[in-house]
Amino acid sequence: MGRRAAFLDRDGVINSYVYNQEFGTVDSPSNAEEFQLLPGVRDAIARFHDMGLLVVVVSNQPGIAKRKFSPEILDATTEKMRRLCDGKIDAVYYCLHHPHAADKRYECDCDCRKPKPGLLLKAAEEWDIDLQASVMIGDGLTDVMAGQRAGARTILAGTRKCYVCAAMDEHGVTPDFCAATLSEAVGIVESMNLSTDLITRESLRI
Repeated sequence: MGRRAAFLDRDGVINSYVYNQEFGTVDSPSNAEEFQLLPGVRDAIARFHDMGLLVVVVSNQPGIAKRKFSPEILDATTEKMRRLCDGKIDAVYYCLHHPHAADKRYECDCDCRKPKPGLLLKAAEEWDIDLQASVMIGDGLTDVMAGQRAGARTILAGTRKCYVCAAMDEHGVTPDFCAATLSEAVGIVESMNLSTDLITRESLRI
């Protein structure tokens, strides 16, 4: 049997989104200075480690493809994330592609952009991860779909958004569990037995 992992989406799960007052939009951080952990995230990641799980970040990051920031800025943001989490993030996998990339070097129909499971499959191969004994935690439909396609259990994290629920109904996608925060998701994972199928799903469903 391979190792167990907690796969985490980044924006909206580990860090907060950033509000652009000029354009009235909410987006991922565009630089390291804007990157801020959500409350309880550092402790939640430490708890995953205490449970013996690898912590693997899997995130669509098309900002370079859209020419919003450089590879160096993404590297600096990733380094800040690792530092703020006390070095307990074991691996980070990004999809840098986008189907309508401004930088045509990143324009392609890749296998790694969620909802495709490529990021999880690559991590599983490189870290000897048992996907069926692992969990994918994200705040969007693409996270749930990627986790399910990889064979992992799934937790939808964050406050429920009407458009996410509507999209899940449209696509017939349902996460195994829902949680308001990553800290709450840890509690659900602690109640699972990831090494077997013995889970009381209905009692844990939120």
